[in-house]
Amino acid sequence: VQLQASGGGLVQAGGSLRLSCAASGRLFSSYAMGWFRQAPGKEREPVAGISRSGGRTDYVDSVKGRFTIARDTTKNTVYLQMNSLKAEDTAVYYCAAAARTYGSTWSLSAVYDYWGQGTLVTVSS
Repeated sequence: VQLQASGGGLVQAGGSLRLSCAASGRLFSSYAMGWFRQAPGKEREPVAGISRSGGRTDYVDSVKGRFTIARDTTKNTVYLQMNSLKAEDTAVYYCAAAARTYGSTWSLSAVYDYWGQGTLVTVSS
């Protein structure tokens, strides 16, 4: 599967952005999906994950209550709605797809099989 992330940009602190990740192919519903981010000079970190059905979502503590992950199987797309953005959210955001069963390992980049190219989010303070 090929993933195409979009929706990044420059936003002021407190603002919102919605990232999209469009997946090619007809097996989108077979993949659990995740969003990761990498800030300048830092390691890539998990942000959010969603199960194949969309019935389970998980978030890293720093974004809980501010970010929402969702998927639309009719559009083969996963979204990351980001509200109340902070300067520390500045990073390149990557979407990823995992063919294995979604669970407690959602935050590990090693469980994901496919990665998008990344989209830059810059939050000005």
